Amino acid sequence: MSELRFVRMGLESAETAYTPYLDAWEEQRQVHAARVADEIPDTCLLLEHPPTYTAGRRTEESERPLDGTPVIDVDRGGKITWHGPGQLVGYPIVRLPSPVDVIAHVRNLEEALLRTCAEFGLEATRVEGRSGVWMLGDPVEKRPGGLTLELERTDPLFDPRLAGPEYAPSNAGQRHEDRKLAAIGVRIAKGVTMHGFALNVNSDTTGFDRIVPCGIRDAGVASLSGELGREVTVREVLPVLECHLAEVLTGLGAPPLSTAV
Repeated sequence: MSELRFVRMGLESAETAYTPYLDAWEEQRQVHAARVADEIPDTCLLLEHPPTYTAGRRTEESERPLDGTPVIDVDRGGKITWHGPGQLVGYPIVRLPSPVDVIAHVRNLEEALLRTCAEFGLEATRVEGRSGVWMLGDPVEKRPGGLTLELERTDPLFDPRLAGPEYAPSNAGQRHEDRKLAAIGVRIAKGVTMHGFALNVNSDTTGFDRIVPCGIRDAGVASLSGELGREVTVREVLPVLECHLAEVLTGLGAPPLSTAV
């Protein structure tokens, strides 16, 4: 497999320059075209976005913000999510082996993220049937509110966007529920990947409270810093994640080659 080149967009300046989502999407398209043409090696864009909502192809109207906050509809898989400061976003643009196995690519991204969390002392995990990286909650009967709370949240008329802070996705840890640390949504075109992952490092997760994150109503969101109970920055996580992405996506374990823009 080829080397993996990293491009740090706005992460090398004295103060982080947040990359607007549409600018990053256009950069993805250009890098993708160059990779399809074999003009460049596999490349991973790494960056932070300003506060932005993006919606994958399966997003339903009932999952979007109620107040008309703009949402950018994109061509990746998955549903709606939030991006913002303190969240490390990665867009690996890599050629997959033939025959293309999308699930294997998602599992590889999960593996790199799990290894990264472990290096900071957090044992995250996968959840069957749900992509991304998770912290598991307590059994339903041991959670605050117990079975009563769970029954309310499985009601088809239940809407967490209207239910107040008790049900907010950002408070899932207080409710001892499953909570997502990193979301994944990808697209494969001509054998080359686009889009990728978003790891909540020290982000303000209340940005998720205005939507139904990833369309999931019975779980919430979390950050690496929040789960560890200490501040961890994107700059601390960046080189660690690069190393694990290089290990997983190239199989070579070679030190990553990084450039800044």
